[in-house]
Amino acid sequence: MTAPAVYPLITVTALEASRDFLVQHFELRIVFEADWVVMFSDGRSGAIVLGLMRPEHPSAPPGPEPFGGLGMILTVQVEDAAAACARMTAAGAPIRYPLTDEPWGQRRFMTVDPSGIRIDVVEQIEPAPGFWDPPAGR
Repeated sequence: MTAPAVYPLITVTALEASRDFLVQHFELRIVFEADWVVMFSDGRSGAIVLGLMRPEHPSAPPGPEPFGGLGMILTVQVEDAAAACARMTAAGAPIRYPLTDEPWGQRRFMTVDPSGIRIDVVEQIEPAPGFWDPPAGR
């Protein structure tokens, strides 16, 4: 099977607020919108990267139930996490995990959208020396 696109479709309770949050803070572009669904692209390729829909969407059944905020993190890779964090903080976005350089090679922070989606904003950096070395004896 060939999959021309793969993207998450998240059922949210605050569709418009989540849509506006993603457009404002991540510059995602809306490629399709109806009263029950919004599809986003990254703005460069035009490919769909994320979809949000209301719980009362017309494709039900089957589900899914509205997202409850647990068990998922949406990762957004950026070129400059420090600049993104400063910009989002100044705009009043909630920062749930502070800007941190992680030993595995990411500079990251975390925010949350109005529907409770945790968004991990990451920049790839050099890992700490030896972090990815195999354990001794292997």
